Amino acid sequence: MGSCSPTAPALAELYGDHHGWLQQLLRQRLGCNEAAADLAQDAFLRLLMRPRRFDSFNGARAYLSRMAHGLCVDLWRRQSLEQAWRDALARQPADTAPSPEQGALILELLWEVDAMLARLPDRVAEAFLLSQLQGWRYREIAAHQGVSERSVRKYMARAMLHCALLEAGLEDAPA
Repeated sequence: MGSCSPTAPALAELYGDHHGWLQQLLRQRLGCNEAAADLAQDAFLRLLMRPRRFDSFNGARAYLSRMAHGLCVDLWRRQSLEQAWRDALARQPADTAPSPEQGALILELLWEVDAMLARLPDRVAEAFLLSQLQGWRYREIAAHQGVSERSVRKYMARAMLHCALLEAGLEDAPA
């Protein structure tokens, strides 16, 4: 498996050899033909954006299977977040509900924040959320997590750096 880009015919062959299998795998995991078709297309779109060479048929299948798992997890996280958003809206007075356009923008922002937090280690994400959403002071977070305030400062610095890198468009920067 190398980092050289495969040729267009190689990518077409990869698609021909594996698309049906991948879509069936996703259909089994999701129980939905439409979502499986969408995610299979997303997988091959990702391969177009970041081409890879595979050393074997089974190597390609293993890679696509791992990619399918990640795509399913991402879908389930998005669906869970969307349901939480709908539940929160249902508890609000109707006259305070955002417009459909505003709601779509808010939901997109929630997905971006969730994706950012998912890239951070658990303690870092928790410290960030407790500080930013709950307004906890570092000493409160430290006591809650059983770490020093210095550790919490490091966690927060890491989270803020990650936010800045994402804002700068360096999304693939390590957390």
